[in-house]
Amino acid sequence: MQRYIQFSDSLSAWFGKAFGWLVILMTIGMSYEVMVRYLFNQPTPWALDISFMMYGTMFMMGGAYTLSRGGHVRGDFLYRLWSDRTQARVDLVLYFLFFFPGILALIFAGWKYAARSWNYGEVSVNSPAGIPIYQFKTVIVAAGILLFLQGIAQVMRCIMCIRTGTWPPLDWDVEETETILMQKATEEQPHGPA
Repeated sequence: MQRYIQFSDSLSAWFGKAFGWLVILMTIGMSYEVMVRYLFNQPTPWALDISFMMYGTMFMMGGAYTLSRGGHVRGDFLYRLWSDRTQARVDLVLYFLFFFPGILALIFAGWKYAARSWNYGEVSVNSPAGIPIYQFKTVIVAAGILLFLQGIAQVMRCIMCIRTGTWPPLDWDVEETETILMQKATEEQPHGPA
């Protein structure tokens, strides 16, 4: 199980980090659009569509990476009070009740939309540039497959936690700013009278 978890985490991280670089391309594209629009009064017909597609691609391809790092939003006002075993049992049930059916629906519906879009060479109707969007619809399927593979790893984490009583450690490479600030504030507090 541990080997699959490491494989899935590595795969998710690779795709998440690779597609994260789209933020640089979006910044360059939008900066170019602002420059030509306001300095030269020659707006581009493609900038809005391209920015939507890049943002959507970055968001979707980062989903499995975020799941592998435990970064998805969770309503944990009760969850965090439970023991690790109870959390794992609840997670395991919820993965099978909601996560996997939702991800399978995403994959199959995405496949249908992508295939149809490739068949007739779909282009964006939002701009006169006619930007092709069939490749963007393929991202739906790819993101779904990555999430499905990462979901299997998460189920394995739940099983390991139920067996051992503690969660297996997650790979760590980023930290929320809020967490860092709280740690610094705790470290800087005086530790009682001298």
